[in-house]
Amino acid sequence: MRDVVATWFGAFVLDGQEVVASYPFPADRSQLLDRLRMRRDGHLAPEETRLVAEHLARGLRSRDRRFVQAGAKPGFGEIPELDPGTYGFDPSWHRELLLDHAEEALRSAWDPSIHIEEAVKALRDLDATRNLLGERLGSWGSRDAPATEEGAGSTDAAARRLATETEDRADDIARPAASLGEARRGLAQLYLSLGAVSTTLEKSLEEQVPREAPNVSSLLGPLLAARLIAQAGGLDRLAKLPASTIQVLGAERAFFEHLRGHAPPPRHGLLFLHPDIQGAPRGSRGKLARALAGKVAIAARLDREGRPLRPDLVSGFRHRTEEVRALGPRRRSTGARRRSRPPLHRASAHR
Repeated sequence: MRDVVATWFGAFVLDGQEVVASYPFPADRSQLLDRLRMRRDGHLAPEETRLVAEHLARGLRSRDRRFVQAGAKPGFGEIPELDPGTYGFDPSWHRELLLDHAEEALRSAWDPSIHIEEAVKALRDLDATRNLLGERLGSWGSRDAPATEEGAGSTDAAARRLATETEDRADDIARPAASLGEARRGLAQLYLSLGAVSTTLEKSLEEQVPREAPNVSSLLGPLLAARLIAQAGGLDRLAKLPASTIQVLGAERAFFEHLRGHAPPPRHGLLFLHPDIQGAPRGSRGKLARALAGKVAIAARLDREGRPLRPDLVSGFRHRTEEVRALGPRRRSTGARRRSRPPLHRASAHR
């Protein structure tokens, strides 16, 4: 029984400590990287395939799973260290190959939708911060200028008024000191600036999401598609999720409450924001969310592979929507109630 040893520069057959057959790889950096990629994917290199074809009949064993799958027996004996210089390879090439291989793996694993995810998170942070600032501005502005005009009580209107107020206004009841007034104007301008940035982010998402995820965007709309991609952790991960998980994305808290036995299972998460689901009767929303999640699962896989737009996904969901609306919402049965099972202690008493 002879041992097979696979290295970054070739494959070798050993009889004890002696190399009886060598199959070195080509001394070319690109071809060495190809062999390294084949080993990573679990495939045999051409030289390794030739080794198996020529020596398997005599009996081989290896600790490498690839050779075991090719017919060799598993073995875990002591393997001598082979010198790459003996076969014309510079040992420093190994480090360069590993660096190239790592860079290639990082590029292949990179998900460009990470920028969409970060934009959605930034939009959510901006909304939360803007709401806090709006509450404070509304409270502060009402101290010296009660709303008397139509629409003057809205937060945006109050912020615009406070951002442009001047020192010579005589209609204020109790104006703050000059320094506080200046600070309040800056706070109002910050609120308006956050609104402008939020609007810019939304427009950017509406422009970019249809380019990176055209099928998901056509089903959900750019903003909802962006939120679903961010909730899933990227388009790559969304493409790997089953439809049942996509259906409840965004309803994680309700789902865990259901697992604890404190609530019924959620029927939808972020998909509830879709107009066809939000406007449907309560009893039909679960069916529509399930149908939409199935289409989104297909669309995400298509977008992850860079496939073109598939209009039949939208038309298929529209057709399913019409079917569900024609059937109407699910109604509970009005017949006789099912007889409940008697308590355990009563049942045991009649045995």
